Amino acid sequence: MQDDVLSRTFSALADPTRRAIMARLVLGEASVSELAEPFDMSLVAVSKHLKVLEGAGLISKGREAQWRRCRLEAMPLKELDDWLETYRRFWSESLDKLESYAANLKQRRNDNERDE
Repeated sequence: MQDDVLSRTFSALADPTRRAIMARLVLGEASVSELAEPFDMSLVAVSKHLKVLEGAGLISKGREAQWRRCRLEAMPLKELDDWLETYRRFWSESLDKLESYAANLKQRRNDNERDE
């Protein structure tokens, strides 16, 4: 099931418009029209993007009178972050090894220069 969540999350975040919508929602809830303001597209097009985000569980829509407020839902992002942690550790360990190797090379060069 986690793979399905990850697939939906990656798919939803693959589009720059949807990433921009997510970035706006980090600041707080917003209506569909507020989310549509910075984009040169119809409300229908923005609504389609919102449906993809909602389908991935990244946002939810509430209702206040006639307004549809959208809010960020963090759980799929947490699952994505957990999945990425494995790769973060890999890169961190790889960079630590590279740093150690470079320090050893520098030390050897300094030792050789002193011996000459």
